Amino acid sequence: MNTTGRGITNVVLAHGAFADGSGWRGVYDNLTARGYRVSVVQNPLTSLVDDVAATTRVLDLQDGPTILVGHSWGGTVITEAGTHPNVAGLVYVSALVPDSGESSAQQYEGFAATPNFVLDIGDDGYGFINREKFAIGFAADASDADAAFLRDSQVPINMSVFSTPVTDAAWREKPSWAVIATEDQAFDQAMLLHMAKRAGAEITTVSASHALFMTQPGVVSDVIVTAAQSATRTAA
Repeated sequence: MNTTGRGITNVVLAHGAFADGSGWRGVYDNLTARGYRVSVVQNPLTSLVDDVAATTRVLDLQDGPTILVGHSWGGTVITEAGTHPNVAGLVYVSALVPDSGESSAQQYEGFAATPNFVLDIGDDGYGFINREKFAIGFAADASDADAAFLRDSQVPINMSVFSTPVTDAAWREKPSWAVIATEDQAFDQAMLLHMAKRAGAEITTVSASHALFMTQPGVVSDVIVTAAQSATRTAA
């Protein structure tokens, strides 16, 4: 049943590091059942430029105002790609939120380390989450089977992406929302809150792991709907 009325109905979902777009399936199902037109980006995780280009291609396909959503590293991607004219609002899901001229790596400065989030980096500069630490560090609230599947289907990221600065931060011009997982073992809570507050985002917290984009589809979907409805009112 379509419950969106005549407001914004387009949603684009961008995944983060070590994952792919399939983790958004629960959010996709939830939103499409509510009448939204949802598109899922498949970021190559090879560079910020490449991931922004992949997201921009999907944004180009939208037929009007769109809510752009990013998880984790995907937050940096949507911060840059969100300057696209189709983007009416941004939703950060336990995500990085750099400012113009800042890199993702700079967001960690001054915040606590996360000992349960351990990376194994190859000679080619691409990183995987350590197999033994994967469940607790990334997906502690997933079932054992789901956590194992995520672990064994990891998409490695070129670690150099974290040193690439954002050119223009879309959140400086567009409204933002943030969903923060309170049991996130990948990012320090203080870091997540600092980034979201600096962006002026409306913040929702949920007891979940870093994999909340997959494990908490209802909460994430509700925030996206709120963003769509609010952005519609602002545009009107």
